[in-house]
Amino acid sequence: MATYILLSSLTDEGAETLKYKPDRLKEVNDELKALGAEVKQQFAVLGPYDFVNIVEAPDNETIARVSIEMASRGSIRILTLPAIPIDTFVEGLK
Repeated sequence: MATYILLSSLTDEGAETLKYKPDRLKEVNDELKALGAEVKQQFAVLGPYDFVNIVEAPDNETIARVSIEMASRGSIRILTLPAIPIDTFVEGLK
């Protein structure tokens, strides 16, 4: 499984949803699993992004489908980054 970092920002609609239904954040994890990805860690953050998620998926196509599905709902904007383990990265430089 490959690792991806998903940086997400709430839209006005997404913020309103969370205000009235904060458990929605955890429900989305089950939806990602149904799409073939698994949330490994999840953080709320301050700054230009509202959440940082560490996600595993089998390939780029799967995580692209996850990102598009989540963003198409209109509640968040997502920046998806593939993450390379440092040992793998260093080995590739040799």
